[in-house]
Amino acid sequence: MCGIVGYVGHRQALDVVMGGLRRLEYRGYDSTGVGLVDGDRIAWAKKAGKLANLDAVLEGNALPASTTGIGHTRWATHGAPTDANAHPHLDAADRVAVVHNGIIENFMVLRAELEAAGYEFLSETDTEVVVHLLHRELQQQDDLSEAVRAVCRRLEGAFTLVFADALNPGVVVGARRNSPLVVGRGEGENFLGSDVAAFIDYTAEAIELGQDQVVTITADAIDVTDFHGNPAETTAYTVDWDVTAAEKGGYEWFMTKEIEEQPKAVADTLLGRLDQDGHLQLDEMRLTDDELREIDKIIVIACGTASYAGLVAKYAIEHWTRIPCEVELASEFRYRDPIIDRSTLVVAISQSGETMDTLMAIRYARQQRARVLSICNTNGSTIPRESDAVIYTHAGPEVAVASTKGFLSQVVACYLLGLYLAQAKGVKYGDEISSIIDELHQVPAGIQRMIDEGDQVRKLAAELVDRRSFLFLGRHVGFPVALEGALKLKELAYVHAEGFAAGELKHGPIALVEKGLPMFVVVPPRARDQLQEKILSNIQEVRARGAYTIVLVEDGDDSVVPFADVVIRLPKVPTLLQPLVATVPLQIFACELAELLGHDVDQPRNLAKSVTVE
Repeated sequence: MCGIVGYVGHRQALDVVMGGLRRLEYRGYDSTGVGLVDGDRIAWAKKAGKLANLDAVLEGNALPASTTGIGHTRWATHGAPTDANAHPHLDAADRVAVVHNGIIENFMVLRAELEAAGYEFLSETDTEVVVHLLHRELQQQDDLSEAVRAVCRRLEGAFTLVFADALNPGVVVGARRNSPLVVGRGEGENFLGSDVAAFIDYTAEAIELGQDQVVTITADAIDVTDFHGNPAETTAYTVDWDVTAAEKGGYEWFMTKEIEEQPKAVADTLLGRLDQDGHLQLDEMRLTDDELREIDKIIVIACGTASYAGLVAKYAIEHWTRIPCEVELASEFRYRDPIIDRSTLVVAISQSGETMDTLMAIRYARQQRARVLSICNTNGSTIPRESDAVIYTHAGPEVAVASTKGFLSQVVACYLLGLYLAQAKGVKYGDEISSIIDELHQVPAGIQRMIDEGDQVRKLAAELVDRRSFLFLGRHVGFPVALEGALKLKELAYVHAEGFAAGELKHGPIALVEKGLPMFVVVPPRARDQLQEKILSNIQEVRARGAYTIVLVEDGDDSVVPFADVVIRLPKVPTLLQPLVATVPLQIFACELAELLGHDVDQPRNLAKSVTVE
């Protein structure tokens, strides 16, 4: 959560920082602000609300020219989204400024200490203690980097901090603990950002920062140390997508664009996974086949949409490998004293690679000696760095807060993991794995068909725009699809929506059914004959009670037609792969309904893309 930008170079810092914030606004949009070095002071502007509100402030009150600046777009934690609580926060003399992502857990103790020393606080945030601590340190020494290190040693919690000091012009200092910060290396300029999107307009050369590190950038140099001033190792990499991938490209919404990018995202996730001998290969598999053969239990940990990808993984992994697989919410995992050991593989799924609940869960798992494999879309992020193995989804940037192509690519990565484990354990022959991979390669065409036929779903959204409650039913892998379809409606349209396993219908949820209630039902492919019969009964049960049934069913299956008010046809795919095509119309429906209701599709209220606090 929260987007941070820092810049030192030869360009106008305000242009660079504001451009970076536009690309990072998906990380939070409760308030925004900028700070620029101007002589012996920091010139600043900040405003509650989205970046457009800050644009309006700057139009009426232009900031001075400067080549050093920092900026922030906020997802509120401590303190309401107000002008006073917006970042940057400054000392009383406007000499130093800080922007912050994360939570300072010991801020109350530090605030009491500073107030006793005469410091006055103007906000409700935990961040303001940091700038006053820095002010006090700079009374003792002139070295900004060393002062920042001293401040960081006093802080507890998860944080990214970026500082500017008017008496140290041409310098920006950043620090990170359990929260994302990446360096952009340019020619005669350098950048800091919560995400590479902050500087992708100017450079694709990036540097990973490790845990508890401080980075100092000038126009010509980048220096990285630990919190005690010791030189620290970093890893350089090149961003494998260009600036056009992070732009709307003529679409009204990023989400619309990202839905339409899904055939390519799935294809890219599959690209290059088989070697010349027909063996699966993954991105960074630092676990040997012997180690994988020792695995006797798999636990998938994730949050939100990623957890539904994990539920799909459970069906596929257990079917292909015969290894027991559990799916856990990362936020609950370490608090229930789970039984894990060296023979447990913990699979962490996170689009950003910075999801705090998931990060804390894998750290707990590693303490218990479990092996950790992560599925992630963001090269150089924290979760992959702290894992024993990584499968990158290669889906490209996903800017809309509600995940679409991120979800489908995570599901594909889960399939790849299941097949890789089957290969390592020898429970599937190479030709069997190649056959499934071939089937996966056919799926992008099916996804494209669902996109091309999206008008049917858009018309349905217009018909149901006044409804305030929706139910989703599914069986087998259709159950996670139902959960994901309901989540998309909650996120985007702000209506009540629930997903259920269809077999649970008679155990309570059927009490919700009333005349006209829209109910989406995901019907398993006909290969699952037993389940088909059961879900047909479920449709009849809700139809008899007045539900408006919207049935997603594969081509050629007419058994449900007499009991469906609306039929959405799906391409024929193997049962385990059905989520890749069945999810798409539900994404389109949620997007269209939200737009018809006048909501911001890309930036739903109260949400942020990357949840970097617990």
